[in-house]
Amino acid sequence: MRYLLEVAYKGTRYAGSQAQSNAHTIQSNIEDALAVIYRQPVALTGSSRTDAGVHARQNFYHFDAPDIAVENKHVYNLNAILPNDIVIKNIKPVEPDFHARFLATSRLYHYHIYQQPNPFRQELALYYPFTLDFGKLQEAAIVLMVYEDFTSFSKRNTQAHTRLCHIMQSQWVMEGDEWVYQVRANRFLRGMVRALVATMLQVGRGKITIAQFRKIIEGKDCTLADFSAPPHGLYLQQVSYLA
Repeated sequence: MRYLLEVAYKGTRYAGSQAQSNAHTIQSNIEDALAVIYRQPVALTGSSRTDAGVHARQNFYHFDAPDIAVENKHVYNLNAILPNDIVIKNIKPVEPDFHARFLATSRLYHYHIYQQPNPFRQELALYYPFTLDFGKLQEAAIVLMVYEDFTSFSKRNTQAHTRLCHIMQSQWVMEGDEWVYQVRANRFLRGMVRALVATMLQVGRGKITIAQFRKIIEGKDCTLADFSAPPHGLYLQQVSYLA
């Protein structure tokens, strides 16, 4: 049997979602908990990798359990073992050929910024006290939907075979006292959302124009973009699959 595991986590204390040697990650914690419950190693395959410090309101892993009786009550058991900044939301059986990563049709990310000091948001959003033109920010977000090659917003030393991404949604919205950048695409490059945010913030501050922003995209050179947006403002919000 193959099962799909839905999780949410606060990434502050972790070196990312994917298991790494000698590193404290989301995947390694969940695999350790599964091994306790099922008394044997369980290997997870993730739908989306998140970097160190990045959060997820929804992420998925699949795992195979041919000799294990997986039950709904195990959600409670796993959460009792896991640290309180990682939560299992659901476990359900899927088809044997289901793949959490390759069958995902889109991912939605949110990036949160706030402009008034707030001690309760320090690890969960970017404090950005500079004057911003949100009309320009919105214009930059809309411009992104015209393009498909996002080489300029990809970190080097990535294993991605292509820099092409189809952006389906790109907008800034106000949520309470925070501005949130919402971006949905079929796939994302390493560091892409944070680079998009940091570079758009330069547009919003008047440091670069929309025309210059377009040249950064069209330059297909990662030295042109700004990668300075910190991870703690970024959330993997949703991973979608065909019904």
